[in-house]
Amino acid sequence: MSEPALLDVKDLEAWYGESHVLHGVNFNVRRGEVVTLIGRNGAGKTTTLRTLIGIVGKRSGSGLLGSVDLLKVPPHKVARHGIGYVPEERGIFSKLNVLENLLFPPAWKTGGMSIDEIYDLFPNLRARGATPGTRLSGGEQQMLAIGRVLRTGADIILLDEPTEGIAPVIIEEIGAALRILKERGITIILVEQNLRFAASIADRHFVLDQGKVVDEIPNSELDANMDRLNRYLGV
Repeated sequence: MSEPALLDVKDLEAWYGESHVLHGVNFNVRRGEVVTLIGRNGAGKTTTLRTLIGIVGKRSGSGLLGSVDLLKVPPHKVARHGIGYVPEERGIFSKLNVLENLLFPPAWKTGGMSIDEIYDLFPNLRARGATPGTRLSGGEQQMLAIGRVLRTGADIILLDEPTEGIAPVIIEEIGAALRILKERGITIILVEQNLRFAASIADRHFVLDQGKVVDEIPNSELDANMDRLNRYLGV
């Protein structure tokens, strides 16, 4: 593909205290692409997302979004550049209902989804607007967490383990929603252990091992490279 990268991550390093976790992560993502970060537990996948938005102790390298280096942006201003982060723990506010959770973050950019558009994307939420956010099922909380960043105008979503602990039928619904977002031109960086789910939406897969990217596999070539991938994953 000749299209230039929307986000170009180079030589990304990160530390938690004295622990050196990332050792020069390099990857890129084009506008409207879905790329996955895959690897064993502890390979540095979640830390890569957290490093890009500035919630690690120490970091270096660059994450170029156009002319903006995300590593030079204060963490509280990252969202203003169209970055939406959905953590694995989802971060639902327990004292707010579904609608209040959706309305809580400001719309940083134009083009964000309306509440009705979010309900169209995730119909399960429509009838639950007055329900406390933490009373939802795990899958519905995941839908709520994704919907919340879509309202802000984010056009790049960092999505950490969205299928963890979720029923298969809800996984299918989330996958369908992500494919719709992809069609709308939203860019997604996905950390995911469920390779079947990742393969259903991704364009490329970046394999992390011991804090660095060790391979890149186009989704169209995934089946032909499963033996290689299983060696990385220790399957």
